[in-house]
Amino acid sequence: MKVKDHKLEVVTFDAEVALMSRYIDSMNRPLEILDAGCGNKWPLTLKVPYRLTGIDTDADAMAIRKQTRSDLTTAIVGDLGTAQLPPESFDVIYCSYVLEHVNGVDRVLNNFLNWLKPDGLMIIRVPDRDAIYGWITRHTPFWLHILYKRWIEGRVNAGKPGFAPYPVFYDQEISRAGIASFCQKHRLQLCETRGVSSYLKTSPLIRIVARAGSSLSFGRLPWHHNNLLYIIRKPPRLSNT
Repeated sequence: MKVKDHKLEVVTFDAEVALMSRYIDSMNRPLEILDAGCGNKWPLTLKVPYRLTGIDTDADAMAIRKQTRSDLTTAIVGDLGTAQLPPESFDVIYCSYVLEHVNGVDRVLNNFLNWLKPDGLMIIRVPDRDAIYGWITRHTPFWLHILYKRWIEGRVNAGKPGFAPYPVFYDQEISRAGIASFCQKHRLQLCETRGVSSYLKTSPLIRIVARAGSSLSFGRLPWHHNNLLYIIRKPPRLSNT
């Protein structure tokens, strides 16, 4: 199902995964991929051959990833804002639900730009800070986030070492306007922006609360989606000939 939400196309999780995979597979060559803030999950099944580097500050999550998936070619425990990785070393940088936890996102985005090869893809998944779900998350205490994950989403390990949720900052730079400004500043192509709904099916009560909150905001806070997907392409290096 697709709906329009504030001129934003909203898709399902499965459609989101298919879109990301299609962009990566279209590169049609062996790839070096960075899973930035890798945690313990990887949703993509790709047709192209690739080597996967994972980096995360959470050593427990990294250990779980290595034990349960064994998909990382290289595993790094480190901070995305201070890590020293070789320039132009990755064809794809994939960052899923990480940047909302970063205070000072501009440092991380600039690192991504430095680490990405010309004509490479930057794929960013974040909650929409300016949708009703993101607004509520920004204005509620962290302990409530843990209870939500456990009681509503049924994630019994939520809040335990190696498992989400983590404290959030929601820097303005990850908003739709912030990402658009970043792309314009660095002459990047913002190929896709999609809204993704992954919370409305968790409980009928959540849908009621979301719609009510959006109505109380006079529609300023959309409710059809909670997450955003950005697919960004770095321009190719210009030929000297």
